[in-house]
Amino acid sequence: MNSHKELCRYLQQRGVLKSPLLIESFNFVDRRDFVAPNLQNEAYEDHPLAIGAGQTISQPYTVAFMLELLELDESDRILDIGCGSGWSTALLAHAARSGSVTGVERIPELLDFARNNLGKYNFDNIKLQIAGEALGIPGQVFDKILVSAAAEELPSELLAQLNPGGIMVIPVQNNMIVVYKREDGSVEQDTFPGFRFVPLI
Repeated sequence: MNSHKELCRYLQQRGVLKSPLLIESFNFVDRRDFVAPNLQNEAYEDHPLAIGAGQTISQPYTVAFMLELLELDESDRILDIGCGSGWSTALLAHAARSGSVTGVERIPELLDFARNNLGKYNFDNIKLQIAGEALGIPGQVFDKILVSAAAEELPSELLAQLNPGGIMVIPVQNNMIVVYKREDGSVEQDTFPGFRFVPLI
């Protein structure tokens, strides 16, 4: 594949990219802008790529799969944990154009990498910050939470940061978990097996 438009068409043909909001986002945000200089020729391939510090920019199929599970809305307040290269942050920000995205990253050089990459776009609804000791941003709540690293178990501190009616997508061990927080505060979840991620630290 030679362009992000081709990549977008490929993901639609694979049946993983379906919602109009996300199709627009994948057509607008170029994965090449978030890939390390030495890997530019692989930017549109459907596999993860190293971005330094032992981390990766995730496989496009996996990113599309996770973002579709979030059931995004234009007004969503979103928390992006482990924003890495900033690619998922940009896709989320384009979809939630009247909402906001807060990206947290624990590795300072990756936060700088994401900031530089996102600087190629004119998003005014993104805030990036270094991750603290606690997971997420305690004391704040979000409509959607995306976690791009694998937890050992479902973190209760992130459930507390999810609004009633909200959705969180998080890898737990080798499964993709979708958590639905109902209006009464109860939690339901779906499990999709067969994924691999770097560990959540």
